[in-house]
Amino acid sequence: MHEEISILGLILDASFVVQLVMLILLIASVVSWFLIFQRVSFYKASKAAQQVFEERFWSGMDLNRLYKESGARDSSGLESIFKAGFKEFNRLKQQEGMEPDAIMEGTQRSMRVALSRESERLDAHLPFLATVGSTSPYVGLFGTVWGIMNSFLGLAQEQQATLATVAPGISEALIATAMGLFAAIPAVVAYNRFSSNADSLYATYETFVEEFSSILHRNVHSSAGKSKADAS
Repeated sequence: MHEEISILGLILDASFVVQLVMLILLIASVVSWFLIFQRVSFYKASKAAQQVFEERFWSGMDLNRLYKESGARDSSGLESIFKAGFKEFNRLKQQEGMEPDAIMEGTQRSMRVALSRESERLDAHLPFLATVGSTSPYVGLFGTVWGIMNSFLGLAQEQQATLATVAPGISEALIATAMGLFAAIPAVVAYNRFSSNADSLYATYETFVEEFSSILHRNVHSSAGKSKADAS
């Protein structure tokens, strides 16, 4: 009797539709856990890279030196935004007749594009986790409803209904709901946590764009003032 009501036995004896629902939920759960571990590693690395770059940036290091060191490797996060802004700033500054405001406008536009790319990197795979978290319980419920429906259809053909005849069918149907919750709960928790991490990092990136823009704004207007003084 114990073997007949074991979870594995119930899964193997379930109808094709219920087994298909369980397989879909199992695949969704496996992919979700893979993405969870990948995102944990990504946010941890992004946070560490942000702290390292901020320490170097605010240490008083010459920006040209910092740019050359950053250009020698692939970068992301704050470093990527810095490289995009500083590269465009130097390019526009070297053009003759460029007004300081035009230089700053082009520089900020370049940093905003880099910021948008970083935002996409921060939010990558989160929609999948949100989808799994929101739909898995309903997919599992569909498998449960289908399994219970088949159980009652089979019960109608029995001369005498007993608990022994009803329990296996209902149990296998409820496994689908359990698997739906098993897939959904970690996905929802991870999505909420990762969304918070992404918002925190994005806010830091936005703050850096504003602070770096202020530094470059003072630089370009100071250079423009010196040029006017030399010309006079």
